[in-house]
Amino acid sequence: MPRPTLLQTRTLPAAVEARAARDYAVRRPEGPDRTLDAAALLAAAGGCDGILCAAGDALDAKTLAALPESVRIIATFSVGTDHIALDAARARGIAVTNTPDVLSVATAEIAMLLVLMCARRAGEAERLLRAREWTGWAPTQLMGVTLERKRLGVLGMGRIGRELARMARGMGMEIHYRNRARLAPEEEEGATFHADDESFLAACDVLSMHIPGGPATNGWLNAARIAALPRGAIVVNTGRGTTVDDEALCGALRAGHLRAAGLDVFAGEPAIYEGYHSAPNVTLLPHLGSATVETRDAMGFRCLDNLDALLLHGGEPPHRVA
Repeated sequence: MPRPTLLQTRTLPAAVEARAARDYAVRRPEGPDRTLDAAALLAAAGGCDGILCAAGDALDAKTLAALPESVRIIATFSVGTDHIALDAARARGIAVTNTPDVLSVATAEIAMLLVLMCARRAGEAERLLRAREWTGWAPTQLMGVTLERKRLGVLGMGRIGRELARMARGMGMEIHYRNRARLAPEEEEGATFHADDESFLAACDVLSMHIPGGPATNGWLNAARIAALPRGAIVVNTGRGTTVDDEALCGALRAGHLRAAGLDVFAGEPAIYEGYHSAPNVTLLPHLGSATVETRDAMGFRCLDNLDALLLHGGEPPHRVA
């Protein structure tokens, strides 16, 4: 019996590639390893039984409607699915799966890294040294703030948010959170729940954002909400770039209302808002949230588990979202 044909849109870790090649006839688009536009994806998908895609690949309703009838499942190498039109996939009878539960710690580590870099001005310090402009230690040079006894506001207290809160407690921070629903006491672990934006934002010495993308959250952190943060607050985003009003954030950094910002995600990646290149006190990372060997292997294996369940065993994928 021939192996199912799998369109793999991106280069994946070696262990994942080896397993995929063992069980599938793997097809990859020609050219550089990059996010696929609709035309390239459709050109490569002919005759494929499944698609192993990544965040950013163009799978809107129009593209899904044009996929060949042979495609039965799309496995995305991500937790987020805002790059896939789920309703259109359901209408076509195409299963969609993601990779939950395996990247929470790694992403929380990046959030904490950004919090620390912002609080202690590590990005500015590193750039000072690389520019050969450091003239020696001075009592008032690049003074930041300590995190002990500061209030960490977690916007979206899901798996990643709870992992970040756990790390922050070890640094002596006080945890506040805003969520669609209050957590059970054993999940709160003493954190303070806020039922409205006003009280939550006022409590944030550091705001860490972990909310999904989509129309409901587009530009959530706008000028009005930034103004509601205490003067000198720090903003960190490892969730979705679309949830931040870039112009408003840069304006608040330049005006001095915010002490610093740390961003690992951006609207329109890999092109980022031009203002970030010159904004003061901002630390920028190229979407490193899940970028550990252990996590990326686990994500790939979770994709393959989902593909195997449907294409090899005729069963239900364990992490189906549509």
